[in-house]
Amino acid sequence: MARKPARKEHDEAGGTKSATTRLRILDAAAHVLSRKGFAGTRLTDVAETADMQAPGIYYYFPSREDLIEEVMWSGIAHMAQHVQGTLDELPPEAAPLDRIEAAVESHLRYQLEISDYTTAAIRNAGQIPENIRARYTAEANRYGDIWRKLFEDARREGVLRPELDARAARMLVLGALNWAAEWWNPRRGSLDQVIRTAKSIVRNGLSSEPEAEAERPAPRKARPRKAAKATG
Repeated sequence: MARKPARKEHDEAGGTKSATTRLRILDAAAHVLSRKGFAGTRLTDVAETADMQAPGIYYYFPSREDLIEEVMWSGIAHMAQHVQGTLDELPPEAAPLDRIEAAVESHLRYQLEISDYTTAAIRNAGQIPENIRARYTAEANRYGDIWRKLFEDARREGVLRPELDARAARMLVLGALNWAAEWWNPRRGSLDQVIRTAKSIVRNGLSSEPEAEAERPAPRKARPRKAAKATG
């Protein structure tokens, strides 16, 4: 399934020809990086995808690493904006687990449906070298703060299972969400199905509330056994 166009993630130059070309290069780099990984991403592939000559890329980015660093930072920064925007649209009285569910859906949709940048960032987080990791790591930590607050609010409200470690639970949930970038294939199931499944697993795995009685199958009553006739 084709991704939607970038949401003006790099329109800082106000729509000039130079800004348009720069954005086209970034879009192409995000597409290639999300599929071929850090080691397999070459400027010739990016240039071909952007419909330009490879040397022209150096007018906008000093090196391949600078280009990849920008893609990686954008992927995590704009997903953070998207998820936070989703949470900001919820009513103030929204329950903590409802907010976590909303974040789960927002994260998966942005990662798998909307942005090649985010897919590239998540799939390559462990591959990029140290010299271009710092900017991405700082932004990833800021995104992590959104999830830390969600889980802390749930813990404080007493809606997390008492036996759970909130930090471990948060990291396991995020890890599972991110791993979807590696295995999800739209030909094998819709994104809506994935999201419904993820939300159900997260809520039922975190919630301290017992399953509603109405949702439990009623136990079958055993029929009284007839007394055996005395023989003798």
